[in-house]
Amino acid sequence: MLDLHFIEHNAELIRRNNADRHVEVDVDALVAASGERKRLIAVGEALRVEAKGLAGKGRSDADIARARAIKEEERVAKADLAAVEERVKLLQARIPNLTHPETPRGEEADFAVRATPDEATLRRRGGAGDHVDVMTAQGWLDMEAGTSVAGPGFYFLRGDAVLLEMALVRYALDMARAHGFALCTTPEMVREEILVGTGFTPRGDETNTYNVEGTDLCLIGTAEMPLCGQFRGRIVEAAAGAPIRTCGVSHCFRTERAAGRATRGLYRVHQFTKVELVVVCTPEESEAEHARLLALERAIFDGLEIPYRVLDVASGDLGASAYRKFDLEAWMPGRGEDGAFGEVTSASNCLDYQARRLGIRYRREDGKPALAHTLNGTAIATGRAMIALIENHLDGDRVRIPAALVPFYGADTMGG
Repeated sequence: MLDLHFIEHNAELIRRNNADRHVEVDVDALVAASGERKRLIAVGEALRVEAKGLAGKGRSDADIARARAIKEEERVAKADLAAVEERVKLLQARIPNLTHPETPRGEEADFAVRATPDEATLRRRGGAGDHVDVMTAQGWLDMEAGTSVAGPGFYFLRGDAVLLEMALVRYALDMARAHGFALCTTPEMVREEILVGTGFTPRGDETNTYNVEGTDLCLIGTAEMPLCGQFRGRIVEAAAGAPIRTCGVSHCFRTERAAGRATRGLYRVHQFTKVELVVVCTPEESEAEHARLLALERAIFDGLEIPYRVLDVASGDLGASAYRKFDLEAWMPGRGEDGAFGEVTSASNCLDYQARRLGIRYRREDGKPALAHTLNGTAIATGRAMIALIENHLDGDRVRIPAALVPFYGADTMGG
């Protein structure tokens, strides 16, 4: 979240930023509640000083009566303060991060394209049919069985598709490790406070999260949640020139409500496997680390020989915690009527927004603790990567396996 003092002294900036991001928060109400909070704190302190002074005097009837009155006034002030602090907390938590000056302002469709393949390259890609048709015909994808056991949006991978998914995970892990990321598997449930701390909504109409009834646990929508959450309340070892780079592999679970042809098959499902990247660094390094994340994501898809474009996501489409976000959209020849781009990765710089909520700090050169910056990015979301790979490298009833993936898959073709 943003610093409360900063919000109070930059209320007009916050209003404009909220408008850019299409978020409605009553900034004036927050500033007023913060002022009331300060007043009640001062009242409580004054009452404590007065009570202390009475304790050192003779116990006249008037003193005794006043001491009793002070206790009641303190009780009321404490209750009022608790209510106001809760209001401040709720309003402050709803304010999104600031927005990078170069981020395009507008709706979801107002993104800026920072890199794109040429049209001729796209039209040379892929054979007939989309991934659902190809994978179902080959026995690699069973949506019907998934629906039978768990409902729509679930699926079975079978045969060679299982090996392809495992190969993609191992390929992404090796790429991440080569770029300085420490590897781990993560818990696939987190406490609600971790989910909130990373900027997600655990319950209510806007949530995309599955909750475990009778507990404070949620299934993770991304390994970003536990990867950031592991540093909660800590002073980490990040320092200039030594960011903490972690890479986690997990299953991810999302309620996903969108429908339609463009979301069918593996594109938008309730469970998928993902390799996620998280960086904790000093404030001075987060811009450079953001560029590193994007470069790694591009290297992964370059190695898979999949055409993609790079989007600078518009302000109205940013999640609450992101200061700036780049998406890779891969070309999917079977998507829609004539092929279309589909999102396969994102890379976000969150500045100190998550760190403030989670209490993640580092030590400055002078030894004093300060809030760190956090970043996150997708190495591979296997379902969408499989769509792009199969549709771009389809040749009749066979799929060519890119050279970079062959050591992990064990063959240079799939099917046939």
